[in-house]
Amino acid sequence: MLSDRLLDAASLARLQKILRRASPWEALGAFLVIALVGVVVDYIRMLRLRAKMPPGPLPWPIVGNTFMLPEHKPWLWFEQLSKKYQNPLITVWIGRNPTVWINDAWSASELLDKRAGIYSSRPRMVVFAELGAGQSNLVNMYTMSPEQRDRWRVHRKLMHYAVGSQSVRKYRTLQNDESRVVALDLLSKPDDYVKHFERYATSVVSIIGFGRRVESSDDPIITEVIAVMHLAADLNVPGKSFPMLMETFPWLARFPNAIAPWKHGLGRRRGMSFFYALAHEANEKPGHEDAFVKYLFQKRHETNLHDDEIASLSGNLFGAGSDTSSSTLITFVLACCAFPETLVPAWEELDRVVGPHRSPHFDDEPNLPYVKAFVKEVLRWRSVAIIGGQPHAPTQDDVYKGYLIPKGTWVQGNVWAIHHNEREFPDPDRFNPRRFLPGDPDSRPFPGERGYMTFGWGRRVCSGQVLAEQGTWITVARLLWGFRIEKKRRPDGSVVEVDINNYTNGLNMRPRPFECSITPRSEEIRRTIEREGKQALQDLEQYRGETKYRMSTFYQRNTRAMDLYGDGKA
Repeated sequence: MLSDRLLDAASLARLQKILRRASPWEALGAFLVIALVGVVVDYIRMLRLRAKMPPGPLPWPIVGNTFMLPEHKPWLWFEQLSKKYQNPLITVWIGRNPTVWINDAWSASELLDKRAGIYSSRPRMVVFAELGAGQSNLVNMYTMSPEQRDRWRVHRKLMHYAVGSQSVRKYRTLQNDESRVVALDLLSKPDDYVKHFERYATSVVSIIGFGRRVESSDDPIITEVIAVMHLAADLNVPGKSFPMLMETFPWLARFPNAIAPWKHGLGRRRGMSFFYALAHEANEKPGHEDAFVKYLFQKRHETNLHDDEIASLSGNLFGAGSDTSSSTLITFVLACCAFPETLVPAWEELDRVVGPHRSPHFDDEPNLPYVKAFVKEVLRWRSVAIIGGQPHAPTQDDVYKGYLIPKGTWVQGNVWAIHHNEREFPDPDRFNPRRFLPGDPDSRPFPGERGYMTFGWGRRVCSGQVLAEQGTWITVARLLWGFRIEKKRRPDGSVVEVDINNYTNGLNMRPRPFECSITPRSEEIRRTIEREGKQALQDLEQYRGETKYRMSTFYQRNTRAMDLYGDGKA
């Protein structure tokens, strides 16, 4: 690209003639001069563009700010830069390409919500898209051209059938039953709360997607799928080490995997045919005609869906729903342990409205304002998608407060900074549900009716937002009603402290393992949990089923998948 700028065809021909006559050392010297001129010209381009864009640290030639990125939790660094430059938008260069980070709720709303028609596309993503989930995946799709926008709308419409705001109410019964099973499991094995949450979240989306529940926390499909989601989350955080360094040097992605250990096995599209196999298997089984995968196969010819698209649509529902919802519930437990004073008003409200002889249900929500505020604070305090999911990209040059945001630029919302801004959330690290109660002294104006930006923005907002909010509310309400969730006590009476900042480093972050105590609040409540949990298991019996597939062995068994997608080794 640089040679096209520097040399026309005639000049290039003259240069080739000179190089043929020159000695090897003279040719090398000429090449180095040309390369140096190319670097200088490109750096001048970067600096000129930088002068028009939001402020940020001075980029270096070729590598930009890549090697300034911190090893862990770069969103904290972006927040610090925003404060340093006293600007809600900052520009950080990943190689020769700028990324605009939005660190303020009002700016995020203005750009990504109100200007959604411009900011609904995705930029080029080497690691996550080209080498990972693929560009035909709804999450990664470009919408730069009319044809691309039309294809994206097809996928979005199909996903709305499964988890759109008009569809999710029909899932309340199964979410209610599955959360009752969680409460029952916590009675017998409270120390395995993480496994119970993962089983619950995976089972809900498995019923919606495939018509079968996940009965046991030992089911390999839970651990395998969540492990893949964690890997994907780790791969989508800006960094200065491989494989994310390929975003700085995209040409490194062209090397074959056999001689490119820095690719970490990417490029084989590990999970796609596995999810297609799950979908095809579920479609062939009788019953549960409202399962999402059966709808996809019904619409296959009408919408011209190919195998990869069926795999990605069903896989996105399965993978993302299981990881994010379970991580949110783990954060809920951490908040209960770290801020026990916030539980007392919840218990008082639940005892007054619900009582001990039944657990909360969805009809109680209007009468439980503090519990509703509690759930909102869980979603705000330590949001799972800490950098707002995948980056947006404007489909045309845009100007915001005098700053240029060029077409195709990575534009990312820093959810951490947005949710920890003292202006909207005083003392932001303190877990305080009352900040979501109207009229409370800690309540502040915030764009949008929800009061948080956990699920993204505009036309790229998380498709499963309403489903996740619905499931989180009923489960949190039930666990607050049923249990004392406290710091663990050792045999000598000392307390095992928890660290509210000890989170993973991925795009979807969750607390690292910690000990806690989970006990029923009363004997009456224990009996209610047992009764309702057993009834829920009976109600869920209709979704019993098994799959013959395991991700860990699928590619060894399926020769066709190996031929198409590689051996699946990381």
